[in-house]
Amino acid sequence: MKGGTNYSSLAIVLTDALMQASSGKGKERHVESDNQPFTEQPIMWIEERFHSYQLGQAVKKIHESQKMDNEAAEKELLGAINYIAAHIIFRNKGERS
Repeated sequence: MKGGTNYSSLAIVLTDALMQASSGKGKERHVESDNQPFTEQPIMWIEERFHSYQLGQAVKKIHESQKMDNEAAEKELLGAINYIAAHIIFRNKGERS
């Protein structure tokens, strides 16, 4: 292994992350077609379009909810509402008590 044993634990985690993105939850929720490259998945376009962690997370949850059953989608959408509310609170910090 390149990097030697000093980095073996990191290599394991990075391999697990690759597997999650390419065949686990990442593929289930984020890939819109079997041959969609990682660079065209929501993880990339959300980052390009939204310059806020809170708004980016809200968009991610909204996007993912479209592929879920009603109960799971509702949980995701409630999470999105909370991220949007957090962003409003952040923007108004100091203006409201």
